[in-house]
Amino acid sequence: MALPSFLLSLLVLPFLTLLPPTQSQLAVDYYNETCPKFHDIMDQVVATKQIASPTTAAATLRLFFHDCMVEGCDASLLLASNAFNIGERDADINLSLPGDAFDVITRAKTSLELQCPGIVSCADILAVAARNLVTMVGGPFYSVRLGRKDGLVITKASMVEGHISRPNMSMTDIIKIFDSKGFTTEDMVSLSGAHTIGFSHCSQFSDRIFNFSPTSQIDPSLNPNYAEGLRKLCANYTKDPTVSAFNDAITPGKFDNMYYINLQRGLGLLASDQALALDPRTRPLVDLYADNQAAFFEGFTRAIEKVSTYKVKTGTEGEVRHRCDALNSIAAKQ
Repeated sequence: MALPSFLLSLLVLPFLTLLPPTQSQLAVDYYNETCPKFHDIMDQVVATKQIASPTTAAATLRLFFHDCMVEGCDASLLLASNAFNIGERDADINLSLPGDAFDVITRAKTSLELQCPGIVSCADILAVAARNLVTMVGGPFYSVRLGRKDGLVITKASMVEGHISRPNMSMTDIIKIFDSKGFTTEDMVSLSGAHTIGFSHCSQFSDRIFNFSPTSQIDPSLNPNYAEGLRKLCANYTKDPTVSAFNDAITPGKFDNMYYINLQRGLGLLASDQALALDPRTRPLVDLYADNQAAFFEGFTRAIEKVSTYKVKTGTEGEVRHRCDALNSIAAKQ
């Protein structure tokens, strides 16, 4: 039997009062009335793109995370640079973001504008696309509350540094970045599991396999056989910067806990990955997730849901862009 509406309000109200005002305005059914085909369109566009380009899942998840970590989940990373500003999108750490991620968002936005123009934000499209793609490649399904607005700030490339960890950072510095945004060490380890899919360019780990130290060519924390394979793969990376390796050499296309098992075996591709299995603050979680995929999925779900509502804009704090790569005020002049 359905609960009376006043009792339902009493149950929901305490939860909403715990949320920041902007987050409390988000709702899973936000588009049910204004764009009832929203989820159908997202499902179709995302599935078609992933089938055609299997790296889309990892690319979109990374794009979503990088967007949220700088100015919040407001699609600021989708804005194109112009003659007056080098945007967040063109910061050096974002130049390696694959084009498939931007493409799937553009396709979804185009389809949604035809169905319900001016209703669905690019920020919501990105959040749902990332979730759908994680699920599509074997990861957990998690709720995405909707109603984000697209940011009104044209972010600069210079604003990115210090908000996203780099592969050569110490574990202390990485933990500090996450802590500054309200994320725990457990959140950080859980989110690192996103590296169970996707790839990294050789330049991001070359210092581990070439001239690591005066006494060793190879980082001793790397499995020797794995290191030799990487050295062969990346032999000409300076001439061809597109050469890359899968983050998870065993099940690169499946969202599972193999990433953590790999770390235990010295198969972590990036220095920051392998450090998780060596640092006493993070090793217990690596061991837990390696032994228990369900625990990893639970940890990832909690962490990515926190990410998805980080500094969201609602109401008059943002807008619904007509194009994801330009503010409405600029797009109108073009």
